[in-house]
Amino acid sequence: MMKDFPSCFGENGVQVADSSPSTTTTRAQNLVSCIYHYHSHSFSGFITVTWIKNLMAQALSIAVESSANDSLGRVDIRPWLFSKRKGSKKMVVDTTKVDIYWDLSSARFGSSPEPLEGFYLAIALNQELSLLLGDLKSEAYNKIDHHPSPFASKASFLARKEHIFGKRLYHSKAQFCAKGRLHDIRIEFDPNERFGKCLTVFVDRKAVLQVTHLQWKFRGNQAIFVDGVCVEVFWDVHGWLFDSVAGSAIFLFRTQAQAQAQAGAPSSEDWQRWKVTPSHSLGFSLVLCAWKSE
Repeated sequence: MMKDFPSCFGENGVQVADSSPSTTTTRAQNLVSCIYHYHSHSFSGFITVTWIKNLMAQALSIAVESSANDSLGRVDIRPWLFSKRKGSKKMVVDTTKVDIYWDLSSARFGSSPEPLEGFYLAIALNQELSLLLGDLKSEAYNKIDHHPSPFASKASFLARKEHIFGKRLYHSKAQFCAKGRLHDIRIEFDPNERFGKCLTVFVDRKAVLQVTHLQWKFRGNQAIFVDGVCVEVFWDVHGWLFDSVAGSAIFLFRTQAQAQAQAGAPSSEDWQRWKVTPSHSLGFSLVLCAWKSE
């Protein structure tokens, strides 16, 4: 069971679940972490892919966790060292052979640490291709001797956690259901609104949520509809208003299947360590940690 999201990263400054002010520098680094749930006759568990960028370097971390006995294996890659831009690594998790292949030598990036195109990341469990990311699919097939027919991933996308930065405007993207389109998400914070500090959330330029008097409503939740899917939006902007050291807020967008699986607003512990379990496999969660840029 994936107990925490993503608690499996404890070394090399990837403790994104920690919320104490003393780790502000660590937590404020630019990162995107994605969890996938994989189930087959030979293995059931989670694959977590985390892309990291800071002032010193960029890195990639892959964790594979078995839900049978909580066995965990992790590989840390620093592909922006010349010798690491393409390669492969192997590990064993609960008797499952894990093969990881990547080629980031031609990868192109935007502001996010996650590459946009020109790359592949392939993960095989017991020699079965389980997860394939990127647009260079044919190159990945050749590398791992996979038949060139279209690959249908058996790994379901459960959750994405992203650090975003801004002064009053924060941007992200999300696809809330498998057949839905990719939506633009914009969060606006107005500290001088005449009814008190105000928070507005936009999806594709349409205001779907507005909260005034944030001094009294700094935590809350509200349901919205995107692509006909009910999405529960939770917010906690206490850090923006009252914590001059950390200065971060957390936003959680959770589809209805997950909202039913875990009713009610997340507890304070959940805000710090977002929990993902197999019962959530029919839903999707987007967790945004919004940091104030000076």
